[in-house]
Amino acid sequence: MSEDPQSSAEDDRRPTQDANAPRYTRDELIARLEIDPKFAEKAWNAFGFARRSTDDKVASENDLAALRMFAASSESMPESTKIAMARAIGQTMSHLADWEADQLRDITADPEFPWTVEQMCAALGQVQQLIWRRHIAIALERHREHAAEEEVDLVVGFADIVGYTSLSRRIDLHDLEELLGSFEDETFGVVVDHGGRVIKTLGDAVMFTFEDAHAAAEAAIRIHELSDGDRLPPLRVGLARGPVLQRFGDVFGEPVNIASRLTSSARPGSTLVDDSIAEQIGADDRFYLKSIPTLRVRGYKYLKARVLEPHKRGPLAE
Repeated sequence: MSEDPQSSAEDDRRPTQDANAPRYTRDELIARLEIDPKFAEKAWNAFGFARRSTDDKVASENDLAALRMFAASSESMPESTKIAMARAIGQTMSHLADWEADQLRDITADPEFPWTVEQMCAALGQVQQLIWRRHIAIALERHREHAAEEEVDLVVGFADIVGYTSLSRRIDLHDLEELLGSFEDETFGVVVDHGGRVIKTLGDAVMFTFEDAHAAAEAAIRIHELSDGDRLPPLRVGLARGPVLQRFGDVFGEPVNIASRLTSSARPGSTLVDDSIAEQIGADDRFYLKSIPTLRVRGYKYLKARVLEPHKRGPLAE
């Protein structure tokens, strides 16, 4: 006997005891959404899941309602963009979940720990919602400011650990994990404290952006201070400015390539900046810019750069 469409629609709207309780399998969810099964397979895979059916109940009534809204609002979006968005969400969530699972395993192994894994997962979900709401509000405000611009003019920077490859061979995995964690956490703190935004971490490197060249320059100097004492090995930083494309939380364009080349060319404990940044901060008495010979790097035969240092008599030298 065929299902009555009107009755089915009423069932979807009818409240259940728990709208967050998993109720639908993957295939039932696809059927309810009435989307192309081939596209659903590609999207499911882009989210990071195997392209096979499962009897597991994976989606709730609330999940179904949210996905319906998303599917309806993205009808005019090219399929390639939808899949790219799914991949970005999937990769981000997968990395976060792996890290959280490791931490939960260690925390809940303590017999005196008062909460279960399920309780901790529920709490983590709530915290993630809180943090996401704040970040989406900030991102929407940033997008409103640049709504009419196809390209955004930004400072792109990289900071990386000098000699990471050889260092990773000399220390054990526990020490390596602590080193990378300290590098990422402390670099992230410096960038955010100076008004920048961390784009991503790349193992031994952190990529970030700034709207203000002066703030980016001061952040670069403060990043090197993280190597004072025994906390971190020497670091190197590269900064370049220009128009970039912002896409799915990442940035693309020539400034990204130049900043990466400058970072690779910088000596331990130093920062290289391109001509655009040097021109903007040249009159700032906090900074000293030292000339160096033109660089010959992959993709750029004549790349001009300056070494950025705190001015010996400026406020950053105190």
